[in-house]
Amino acid sequence: MLQIGVVMFVFAAAEGFVISSLPVPRLGLSVHTLSALQGVMLLAFGLLWPRLKLGAAAARTAFWTYLYSSFATLLAFVLAAVWGAGHSTMPLAAGAAHGSAFQETVIKVVVYPAAPTFLVAMALVLWGLRIGADAAA
Repeated sequence: MLQIGVVMFVFAAAEGFVISSLPVPRLGLSVHTLSALQGVMLLAFGLLWPRLKLGAAAARTAFWTYLYSSFATLLAFVLAAVWGAGHSTMPLAAGAAHGSAFQETVIKVVVYPAAPTFLVAMALVLWGLRIGADAAA
């Protein structure tokens, strides 16, 4: 997770150079901010991960569901920024930017499954942070 977090920071820095050339610069700024936030989250989880009290299957599930939700959300925002679309899914970021019906549908199909997978990952991380009987001593 640490390496992926650093990659997200590099992506955020590089993407910052193209914000003004995107069809909707506000969406470009959203991509920039989101990728930086995800970089911080990945670094934090990378440092936290060894302390989680999760079995192998739960740890793998938390890891992959969090990565999926992060990249699906980022991909949806990148598509919206490049296409100048996304009003139906992310109206605060997209403003009045409406894409074709196909573009708006693709953005929805990519981003909507990210929410439940994020909740699964966060529930597992929260469960992994529980204080056990061995920690109370």
